[in-house]
Amino acid sequence: MPATPKAPASQNAVFLPVIENAEAQGRIILVCEHASNHIPPDWGDLGLTPAQRIAHIAWDPGALAVSRGLAQRLDAVLIHAPVSRLVYDCNRAPDMSGAMPARSELHDIPGNATISAAERLARTEAVYLPWANGLHALIAKRIALGLRPVVITIHSFTPIYHGKPRQVEFGVIHDADPHLSVAILNAARKLTGLQAELNAPYSAADDVTHTLRVQATPYGLPNAMLEIRNDLIATAEAAEAMADQLAAVLNMGLVEIQRQAKAS
Repeated sequence: MPATPKAPASQNAVFLPVIENAEAQGRIILVCEHASNHIPPDWGDLGLTPAQRIAHIAWDPGALAVSRGLAQRLDAVLIHAPVSRLVYDCNRAPDMSGAMPARSELHDIPGNATISAAERLARTEAVYLPWANGLHALIAKRIALGLRPVVITIHSFTPIYHGKPRQVEFGVIHDADPHLSVAILNAARKLTGLQAELNAPYSAADDVTHTLRVQATPYGLPNAMLEIRNDLIATAEAAEAMADQLAAVLNMGLVEIQRQAKAS
């Protein structure tokens, strides 16, 4: 039986986002909210089995590896969250049920079943606020340097969801501004053999664009959310190969929106 979940022992714990390649000169900021499946000891094991703690419900397998590969190829800065999305999903606002979900797909999360308002605040202060403030600071500093950031979030998704296979292999999701997402989609269809779709397997209507909506849209920054089917990036070698493909795709997408901006 899984251990009984416990409330945080240290209400003052703070989990800062990890920033890599901070001196990058490229415009792209790569964001990986679901990079880690780490559950700090303060939260016990949330009542999960060892298998659940390494499953997709706890993180986005392969997303960090692809993000790191893209950061190297694009001279991009990378920011990623250090704890599991089951403790706090950094792509969700504190009032969203998915921020600290009691259930994820087919799995109950016992440690999240009866969270008090005080516990929600403790997790928000420990995980979400350091993340949101850290990402905002990164964006603001690069704006001040004249780099005019392009914000791209990197995620992975399961080949089977609620028992149904997903044919899409690469999804590009937009918030209010579709221009970069459409340019990336067209580039993916031109340069790769991936089954690429717009606003799949999720869309903004599913409340998955919180980071873009809060961090990029208010500044009018080009932005997009990328979703990669995780069976395509299940090994280090596969993640590197995907980064090779997507680096070219992102470069072409950026060139296209720059051309559009000049023509307007």
